Parts: sequence; C-alpha cells; structure tokens
Amino acid sequence: MPEMDVVALQELLNEVGAPYLVDAVMESGVSLRLPIAEAHIRPGGTVSGPALMTLADGVAWSALLAQIGPVVSAVSTSLHIDFLRRPQPVDVVADGLLIKLGKTLAVIDVAIRSSGEEELVAKALVTYAIPPSGTR
Repeated sequence: MPEMDVVALQELLNEVGAPYLVDAVMESGVSLRLPIAEAHIRPGGTVSGPALMTLADGVAWSALLAQIGPVVSAVSTSLHIDFLRRPQPVDVVADGLLIKLGKTLAVIDVAIRSSGEEELVAKALVTYAIPPSGTR
C-alpha cells in the first residue's frame, strides 16, 4: 500500500518546485505529466532529450516516495534511457513502476509517451539510493 496518495505527492512536488502533475498513484508506481513549455521544444518541433531525462528521473523519485513516504533525500545513482521515437510537442506522460524496493536501493522502470499516444517515445531504468532510516 502506497504511503502517499495523489494529493500528498502533488503537494510535495509543488513544495520542491517540480514541474510535474501527478496523474495517478498505483500500488507499485505513479504516473506523472510534464506540461510542455516552449523551453522544452527543440528545433524541428520535438521535445528535448534533457526534458525527457528529467521526467524519467522525476517519475522514478516520485514512484519511490509514493511507496516509502516523503524521504526527499533519496538520490538517483543510475539512469539509463533509450530514446525510441520522436515525441510530439505536447505534454509528455511517464509511468514509473518499482521493480525492486530494498532497504538501501530501489529500481524503477519508466515508460514515457506523448500525451494521447500509445507508442513509447523513451524507456528508462533508474536506480535510487534510499538514505538510512531517520534521514529525511
């Protein structure tokens, strides 16, 4: 059972200045939306790779915190991303699913799509370090 619901996770993301909207908190993951701004668009009308990487990291962090609570000092230790196709210049949606949640590490699978599309634009695997108990 997740420790944080949609409202609590959105409040936390707002507190830290994250630009994401929480679409859902599921049993083992979350779905976030990145509203696309002009700064995210590259020449040729596509969403930039750095915007997609930031979203992958943000959804992984959010998926972890939804499960363990607001441990904001959790940090990414690894992020591997594959860009699969050119995203449309619309909001981008990412689903993060915890595939391993241990005491000190979590591994999160991330699937990224253009809003309204079924095909993936990117796929990522992100590892997070969880600080010792009592460190928030």
